[in-house]
Amino acid sequence: MAKRAAPEVNAGSMADIAFLLLIFFLVTTTIETNQGLSARLPERQPVTEDAPPLRKRNVFEVMVNQNDQLLVENELMEIGDLREAAVAFLDNGGDGSCAYCQGTKDVNSSVNPNKAIISLRNQRGTSYKMYVAVQNELQAAYNVLRERERERLYPNEVSWTEMWAQYNAAKTSDARKDALKPKIEKLQELFPYKLSEAEPKKD
Repeated sequence: MAKRAAPEVNAGSMADIAFLLLIFFLVTTTIETNQGLSARLPERQPVTEDAPPLRKRNVFEVMVNQNDQLLVENELMEIGDLREAAVAFLDNGGDGSCAYCQGTKDVNSSVNPNKAIISLRNQRGTSYKMYVAVQNELQAAYNVLRERERERLYPNEVSWTEMWAQYNAAKTSDARKDALKPKIEKLQELFPYKLSEAEPKKD
C-alpha cells in the first residue's frame, strides 16, 4: 500500500504576519524615559588670583545625608521649610545696599542677593527623589522672589514662571520674545541664581 504524502502547510504568509506583529508592537509599546533636571550651566568666568574670599554669612549651606535627612546651616530641617528659609536668606539685605529687599536685615545672613550663594552638597547615599525635591525647593525660592518683583515692576505682565515658559517655547513669536527678554533679564539681575553644587561626600 502506497504511503500518503503528508499535506504541506503553506508558510508563505508567515513573514507577512510576523512583520505586521512587529509593526503593531512598535506602535503600541510605550518606552519609559527618565526625565532629568533642566538646568543651564552658568557662563565660564575668568579666574582672578586676587578674587576676594567669600564671607560665610553670604553662603547658605544645604546638605542632604545618606538617610535623606536635610541639614541647613548644620541644623535638621524638613523639606517643606527649605523654600521659606532660602527666601529669607536671599532676601535678607543685611548691609542695606538692597533697596528692594524686604528681609529682616539679619547681621548673620546675606548682605545682598548679588552676593548670596546657596551651597548644596549631597552624600553618595542620597536618593534621586530627595535630590530632585531639594533642587525644586531651591529653584522655587528664586521663583517666589522674582514673582514678587515682577508684580512690582511689571504688574500687567503674566507671572514669572509663565514669562519664562513663553520665552523658552519654540512656538512663541520673535516679537513676544523680544518684549520678554529685557524683563526677564531685569528680574534675574535682581535675584541672580547662584547655586554651588559641591562633590558628593562618601560619608
